[in-house]
Amino acid sequence: MVAAEYNNQHTDDKETGKVHLAHKIPDPVDGNFTVAQVCRAFEPYLLANNKTEKPVRHISLNPDPSDKVSDERFMQMAEQYMKEMGYASQPYIVYKHTDIERTHIHIVTTCVQLDGSKIPDSYDHHRSMAACRDLEKAFDLTPANEKMQRNEKPAFKPVDYIKGDVKSQMAAVIRYLPKYYSFPNLGTYNALLSLFNITAEPISGEAIGITKKGLVYFALDTKGEKTGKPFKSSLFGKHTGLNALEMHFEKSKMAMAKNPSRTIQKNSIEAAMHMANGESDFKGQLLEQGVNIVVRRNNEGRVYGITFIDHESRSVWNGSQLGKNLSANVFNDWWNKGIKIDSDITQPNKLSPSPVNSDEKDPFGFLTPTRNDGVLEALGSLLPHSQGEDYEERDFENRMKKKRKYRRGQS
Repeated sequence: MVAAEYNNQHTDDKETGKVHLAHKIPDPVDGNFTVAQVCRAFEPYLLANNKTEKPVRHISLNPDPSDKVSDERFMQMAEQYMKEMGYASQPYIVYKHTDIERTHIHIVTTCVQLDGSKIPDSYDHHRSMAACRDLEKAFDLTPANEKMQRNEKPAFKPVDYIKGDVKSQMAAVIRYLPKYYSFPNLGTYNALLSLFNITAEPISGEAIGITKKGLVYFALDTKGEKTGKPFKSSLFGKHTGLNALEMHFEKSKMAMAKNPSRTIQKNSIEAAMHMANGESDFKGQLLEQGVNIVVRRNNEGRVYGITFIDHESRSVWNGSQLGKNLSANVFNDWWNKGIKIDSDITQPNKLSPSPVNSDEKDPFGFLTPTRNDGVLEALGSLLPHSQGEDYEERDFENRMKKKRKYRRGQS
């Protein structure tokens, strides 16, 4: 084990990315790690197995903001977690990030062992949760009350109009969503509803010279098209109507403006953009973090709207709310024109099926495991401005790709 520190060149006064622990990775002479140096430590493992699709693992440990964890304790937590997960013999590097409201650490490692075998991941979620509970006890961290939070999370299920009794299926979702989620307008509400094959439409009419407004709900088929008859909101209770929802919109706007999850969400999305190869990969990476993406396209296929649904904070964000670099136009340029923001390389569109699993991320615990396609992408997302244009890294990346292709050709 080698302990070292690294400061971002572009954040002299603000600690945003520091290497606090490097396990089974040679200590650089000047104490400063570069992406290329870390990659070399991973190289024997990655070349030992060229059939594993995603050999690199990226893990984030996020204690409760009220827990004041020292650097030494963070390192001890990382070591204990990796040991319990079966990664004690693997190379890994630990970064500490404090550029968001919640101080946390990132761990980058590989699931491929030196003999070419892959560390089993079939029960990773359960083992991770157990490891997190052990960390809470060992380091006196704020515990996640699993039972309480499980009871608080309703079992929302998508409406299946073929099964019949559509009204009851819709009621099981519509009556409770505003209680658990924050959404600032009808558009974001509909984005959330679409996960459950439901949409809402405003209506207006005149009675005795008075204009009245209301809301009706429709079930959606597998193509996202309205099916069957509309249901008046009054059938589901007053709090599902337009007036109640408009009050909820205003409350959500105020709550979300102060919510620290906005910064965390923006960070996660930008990191996924940096690593993803295309739309499907991008959606898959965020889905693993408990974030659904709802994309709105016109008949010509142009992206005119994008919404991010974070099941961890239970908040719904339009891309433009999070930042100009996350607006619909940016994703339209990326997915339809191959122009990726902050990239000098025009990337071809990647045609592959999007993930269909819309399960919610477990809301308890402080572990967020994700998997990446390579070490360079994983490390680059953690320290995106650390070294500027590093031609040594580019050269190493190209050599790694050639070696893996060569090995595949032999197999």
